[in-house]
Amino acid sequence: MLTIDRATYDGIVAHAKRDHPDEACGVVAGPESSDRPERLVEMVNAAGSPTFYEFDSTELLELYKEMWDRDEEPVVIYHSHTATEAYPSRTDIGLANEPGAHYVLVSTREHGNNEGPVEFRSYRIVDGEVTEEEVTVVDEQPVSN
Repeated sequence: MLTIDRATYDGIVAHAKRDHPDEACGVVAGPESSDRPERLVEMVNAAGSPTFYEFDSTELLELYKEMWDRDEEPVVIYHSHTATEAYPSRTDIGLANEPGAHYVLVSTREHGNNEGPVEFRSYRIVDGEVTEEEVTVVDEQPVSN
């Protein structure tokens, strides 16, 4: 199950709507081994495409260096689908190389960048196997001891 705070959820949705009709992408970093998504990092879709996303390799390398320095890991890897449901494509499954991450997909197909709900779903993708998981949105992330 993915537990995510309201501000991070809203930030991911806002990014997806803002970048529509192109796919948006980003990472939510959190403390290593915590499974707590805490720091939203919006990334640039280097592909600039409505049907495909690609992290900019330089930007991604910098993010990983920063996470390493802060003892963080990618807890959530997200992107949007602009014309299809929020379900991983074969390409998405092939790109999924963080077995511990939650893969969030947001579909903006119904309302685009206008007001209205989106489809927000989370998956675990390990060795090409896709498993949908429940998403719980909380007011704030619980603080661990």
